[in-house]
Amino acid sequence: MKVLEFRNLAREEGQIFYMRKYSCDAVFELPTSVLESKVNFSIEMSPLGERMVNITFPEPLNYPILPVKKALKDFILQQDKEGHLPC
Repeated sequence: MKVLEFRNLAREEGQIFYMRKYSCDAVFELPTSVLESKVNFSIEMSPLGERMVNITFPEPLNYPILPVKKALKDFILQQDKEGHLPC
């Protein structure tokens, strides 16, 4: 399981400065195919500087959800660390 890319990545405007909300189409590489699904996620900074990622899927997936969420969380944190997510 690997996340290949985010398509149509958009940040939702909000009034809380320590929380950023995004929506996108995520492309996953599965062992036998490639899957694309809509994803909503938020990144919240704790007072100690830790990033907490919350992921939701507007539509059900035809794949176990735990490995998808783990791969997405790792990909989101890496993209945020490299500065590829809109501020």
